[in-house]
Amino acid sequence: MVRIDAHHHFWRLSRGDYRWLTPALAAIHRDFALDDLVPWLRRAGIGATVLVQAAPTVAETEFLLDKAARSGGVVQGVVGWVDLASPNAIPTLERLARDRTLRGVRPMLQDLADPDWIARPDVRRTLSSLPTLGLRFDALVTPRELPALLRMLDQQPELAVVVDHGAKPPIAAGRREPWASLIAAVAAHPQVHCKLSGLATEAGPEWSADTLRPWVDHLLECFGPQRLLWGSDWPVVDLAGGYGRWLAATDALLAPLAAEDRAAILGGNATRFYGF
Repeated sequence: MVRIDAHHHFWRLSRGDYRWLTPALAAIHRDFALDDLVPWLRRAGIGATVLVQAAPTVAETEFLLDKAARSGGVVQGVVGWVDLASPNAIPTLERLARDRTLRGVRPMLQDLADPDWIARPDVRRTLSSLPTLGLRFDALVTPRELPALLRMLDQQPELAVVVDHGAKPPIAAGRREPWASLIAAVAAHPQVHCKLSGLATEAGPEWSADTLRPWVDHLLECFGPQRLLWGSDWPVVDLAGGYGRWLAATDALLAPLAAEDRAAILGGNATRFYGF
């Protein structure tokens, strides 16, 4: 089984469309490219990756598709961005999807003022086109957006969805609810997967595997080992100890599982979900 990093980013600051990426985030406020990532992939025995958008522009999606094409087969899939509410969304998706490396789309729901945006009728029309185009939906959400995501899932039973970063539970604050109940309701929809990624950045600077264990155990209980995908969220993970620390923690957290379940989370599920 090929081990897969199902969630990472590249960016070039001079492109100018990363509104969230300010100098205050000093550890990651620089360019990141494949050459920076490859040493970590080799150390971890990771053979393929999924490259995920970090800016809400079609231009960045085109930038990522170009980087994937030049990766020598390392980047097997790209999750891009299109304004799903735009009248031109479906033609734009049709054009981008001619590149079969495009595997999904991700609106940055956590950054939108309207927590119900994903359930809007104009967005629903575009979402309905994704399965026909062979595209999946990455849900970048916090607990605030989960009620609207639940309504969207009721409307789109054919759409393959993966929740990024476990829906960003408030680990540092120790508030399990309403996150725990809402993510369980999301997991009740069989078309939904979840990424085991991004949890360290929600946990505070002194986190450890034991800090994360109750939250990871809840995701395992909700989704089971066949609907969880491991991802690094690199280079954002550098804000919370880095690739190696997160990798070691998740290896420890998954150690009690059967070998076939670990293999599914660490690669098999990503292969199946993104259709490699």
